Amino acid sequence: MTIIVRAIKSINSNAEFSIIDNDINNITWLNGTTPISVSDIQAKMLELPTDEELEQENINKKASAKQKLLDLGLTEEEIKLTFGV
Repeated sequence: MTIIVRAIKSINSNAEFSIIDNDINNITWLNGTTPISVSDIQAKMLELPTDEELEQENINKKASAKQKLLDLGLTEEEIKLTFGV
């Protein structure tokens, strides 16, 4: 989910819209969704983590989970076979 979509959904979780080429100026609001201004979307985008930050967070969580499983006594092979990690 792109940061534009995440920003819109964090403002209005029920928003229905289409967006062309991930361009904030090419949003079509659907099914009676009240349009959200570009400036409001941009402001929300500044508050949210970037896509790269979210990806890094997921990498960190996966590494943490793997370490916890190792600490519980599972082997690398067991972890890989069971969780693909």
